[in-house]
Amino acid sequence: MSIDPAALPPPAERAAQARLTAAKLRTVGVEGVALGWVDNAGIARVKAVPVGGLEHAAEWGVGAAPCFDVFLVDDSMATDRSVGGPTGDLRLYPDLDRLVPLAAQSGWAWAPADRYRQDGTPHPGCQRLFARRMEAAAAERGLTLRAGIEVEWVVAEAGPPEAEPVFPTRGPAYGMHRLTDLSDYLLDILRALGEQGLTVLQVHPEYAPGQFEVSLAAESPVAAADTSVLVRHTVRAVSARHGLRASFAPVVSPGVVGNGGHLHLSLWRERQNLCQGGPGPYGLTGEAEGFLAGALAALPALLVLGTPSPASYLRLVPSQWAGAYQCWGRENREAALRLVTGSTGEQATAANAEIKCFDAAANPYLTVGAVIAAGLAGLDEGLTLPPEVTADPADAPPGAVRRLPAGLPEAVEAYEKSAVLREALGEPLYDAVLAVRRAEIELFAGRSPEEIVAATRWRY
Repeated sequence: MSIDPAALPPPAERAAQARLTAAKLRTVGVEGVALGWVDNAGIARVKAVPVGGLEHAAEWGVGAAPCFDVFLVDDSMATDRSVGGPTGDLRLYPDLDRLVPLAAQSGWAWAPADRYRQDGTPHPGCQRLFARRMEAAAAERGLTLRAGIEVEWVVAEAGPPEAEPVFPTRGPAYGMHRLTDLSDYLLDILRALGEQGLTVLQVHPEYAPGQFEVSLAAESPVAAADTSVLVRHTVRAVSARHGLRASFAPVVSPGVVGNGGHLHLSLWRERQNLCQGGPGPYGLTGEAEGFLAGALAALPALLVLGTPSPASYLRLVPSQWAGAYQCWGRENREAALRLVTGSTGEQATAANAEIKCFDAAANPYLTVGAVIAAGLAGLDEGLTLPPEVTADPADAPPGAVRRLPAGLPEAVEAYEKSAVLREALGEPLYDAVLAVRRAEIELFAGRSPEEIVAATRWRY
């Protein structure tokens, strides 16, 4: 008999684990625990308890209103047929296996939370439980996935939120100048991430002024989503300690390259990386090709989850390495789906695919879960990848390579046509996402790019 991935352990078992966890936290000076989740607008929300209240929180949950499912980026609310208004209650249950003391916030720990109804049944709108269900759906086929989400941010000097950002370094893109200017800051980020048990692969200056990126080791999809949230909390806290402010918004300065949230993933069966060693393009096995073909085919609809803000489409433009075209290519950084084969000799562990069109306005649990759903649908349909695009697709003849939606309304149209996403998400979550997207389209209608950027710059 399969185990329900969303089933809660018995209350006594949860309480016992929490007592042990709380005792350990006290030995390292933790006094408060932040229980976090990410809403459908991509905003990290939180309820916090004192360490002495962790046992009760783990046993019976912490109350949180269901209306958060339809919060917008500006904290206004959309309306939905099943969510909205002041009534109702859910319970936040911390995932104690992922709880970690926060190295850059003395006295605090953080844990991702899953949301349940008061009767203990899973909340159908919980994004993290959705991602766990999709992981389980892959596992039922004998498949596992390894994933990682790149985190890009722009750091600026602290100041009034309405002011244009002032960058603490004027060094060139990818330049050692930037690392030198902010050497202590970046070291503090590395130390904090390491103290929290995260494996950093690299940190480097990026293209835009004040922009950096950190990449972490691959994990299971839900763990990778957890890590991406934790990294952002950590970067934001370290920035504050240095008198700086971090933005993960899709665009921080109008007309300038924005922050991506690129998703890397590989498909595995019995410890075998299916992205190499097969007869398909560049060694893809049939299963890996079908999975990636499914994700590629669904990208217009997936943008509603992975590229979700009106601000996202100011970033998703051609010839800026954002992946604005629905195509794939080996090491093609202008393709929405980039195949990464790895250096000769390391393909067995390194081969993976990168979805470049996603950004950090996304709820990462929605992103990883939806990509799994689309990939499994590609397997079921026996899809294969279309011909490879080996150059900048913007240079191709008009119509030769399909452009991804250039605005959120077009992406919403694709989402509404996706039976795969509707079934995978379930009606309550599918509808709540749609309500938020439609409301944000209306919220930003008629605003200039400069106004959209100013309104979202410090929200993510």
